Parts: sequence; C-alpha cells; structure tokens
Amino acid sequence: MTDHLQRFREQIRRPDDDIHQVAVERQLRLTKPPGALGRLEDLSCWLASVQGVCPPRPLTRARVVIFAGDHGVAQAGVSAYPAEVTSQMVANFVGGGAAINAMAAALDASVRVVDMGVNVSNEALPPDVTRLKVREGSGNIAVEDALTAAQTLQAFEAGIAIADEEIDAGADVLIPGDMGIANTTPAAAVIALLTNQDAAAVTGRGTGIDDEAWMRKVIAVRDAMRRGRPLLGDQLGLLGSISGADFAAMTGFLLQSAYRRTPVILDGVASGASALVAHRISFRCARWFQAGHRSVEPAHSFALTRLQLEPLLDYGLRLGEGTGALLALPILRAAGATLSDMATFDEAGVSEQSADE
Repeated sequence: MTDHLQRFREQIRRPDDDIHQVAVERQLRLTKPPGALGRLEDLSCWLASVQGVCPPRPLTRARVVIFAGDHGVAQAGVSAYPAEVTSQMVANFVGGGAAINAMAAALDASVRVVDMGVNVSNEALPPDVTRLKVREGSGNIAVEDALTAAQTLQAFEAGIAIADEEIDAGADVLIPGDMGIANTTPAAAVIALLTNQDAAAVTGRGTGIDDEAWMRKVIAVRDAMRRGRPLLGDQLGLLGSISGADFAAMTGFLLQSAYRRTPVILDGVASGASALVAHRISFRCARWFQAGHRSVEPAHSFALTRLQLEPLLDYGLRLGEGTGALLALPILRAAGATLSDMATFDEAGVSEQSADE
C-alpha cells in the first residue's frame, strides 16, 4: 500500500454535517412552500456542506480536466473509430474546436487536457499537455496488463498533482473528462468487476459499433475481467491490469479532490469507473461527487447505483470529454443561488404557512 492510499483512507472526511443542517433549516425559511424546489433544495444543501459555509458561495471557477489516453484493446476491433482519433482530438481540444470547448465558453468554464497515454509523441502540443505523460498507449487489457506497477503509480500520482494544481489555482468545482478510443472497454471491465456484473450486461455500443463489434467487445471485457478478478483487493493493481494511464490518473485526481474538500461533477462511464475504484480506496470520497448525467453505456448505471449517486441529467449523451457533467453545472449553480439569494419569510414580510393548515 502506498502512503497515498493510507492517507486517503484515513484522512478523507465527509462534507460538513453541521453546515448541511444549517442549510436545511435555511431552506425551510425561504419564501416558498417546503420542498417546492424539489431536488434543487438537496443540491443546495450539499453545496453548502462541501464548501463548509451557508449560504454557499457562487461557483465561479469551474475547471474541466480531460484525461487522454490510448488503449491497446482497440486492436480487437471494439470501436467504430481508428485509434489515431485520440491524438487528433487532443489537438482539437487544444485548438478549442471540440464540443467541450464550445460548451465551456457558453457556461463560463475552462478546459485543460492532459496526455497521460496517447499513442503518439506530439512535440507540437504545449508542454502543459504532455509533461505528465506516462507512456505511449496502454497494453491490450484482454491479453496483457495496461501498465506496469511503476507506471500505474506514476499516473496515479500525476492525477493527484493535477488536482492540487487546479485547486491551488482557484478552481471551486472540478469536472473530469475523458478522451480515448476504446476507453469504454476498460471502463466496462472495471465496473463489472466492482459491481459483480457479467460482461454482456455492462458492455455498450461506445462510439456506435455494430453487432459484430459489440460481440468482440463483450469478449474483450470478459477476458479483461478474468485477468482482473484476482486483483479486486488491490486497487492500484486492478488499475494497472485492466484500465490505463488515463484511468489511473483520474482516480488519483478524484481522491485528491475529495481530500482537498473540493466538489466534483462526474461525467460518463470513464469517470464512473474511476470513481468506483476511488470509492474502494476511500468510501467517503463519493460524498464529494455529484453525477452530472447518466450515460447510455449500461455500465454507467451500475456504477452510479453502487456509488449511490442520482444523475442530474439523462439526455442520452455518450460523447465523454466532460460534456454531460458540464451541462449539469448550471443546475448546481442555480441550486446554490436559491439558498444564497432568496429572501426568507421574515426578510420579505411574507406570511408563512399557518400551523393548523
């Protein structure tokens, strides 16, 4: 066990329960019938508890971090797109031309992409994108380990460092995104093992594969699960065996965010898989997460159920990049605003519901 795992297990704490109760009591005094704002009320109280203050502060520094990596299992024909699309999309993120860039501009957020394991050496990319790279591509998890033990730890620690960099720079909510052709295959394998499901139940269509490719993907997931099953008690070993550098980094990122008491909006199946591994390391970390949306990948629903997270949106999204999580950001901002900006009955001079009604 690394010192990091021990620290996370011992020192990640729950959000502030006392502040949560203060927020609940304030909600009861606002100018509306109790419970009239539905789930927004719960979200506002959660936001107050993770910030440790009521009313909560506005979320003004949202940061999307996209973890990019290639996966050797793409060689098994499990994706509708060729592996080189990963590196092409990384360049697209840097150039501001992807869906996540467009959405971030519209929603007052910023985007960072980190190359953890893309299968090219691209010197044209900014150093901030490539300086933490672990290797060029991960192994084919159906037949071999994705990473060595040293590479797994390196990627995990890189994710911790990225969380620290973003929080120290002022981020007040973090969104982990993903980019990697075939990455729904390791995500499905990890989630299946950690939720005790079979390969066919968790395997989805990814980028839009046909029936034959889906069957190949089920076989790859099954074979990866067979390889990973002996490592269920070794979280870093599991990541190194059947995930990839991007997943290992995202797992460290999520745990350090919780340790640093910074809220996270999870995206789709890749962040769901990483969150499940993080949850096995420290069960309290999931209290710092909200599920931005429900992916169409079936594995994602199994992950959310195990994490006891209810998605904020269900729009049939399967893009990744952090798009579903970012789309949920205005909901969380609106929830916080109701708790901080609405008047109480006393402040507004509005009569409350009588006790005998």
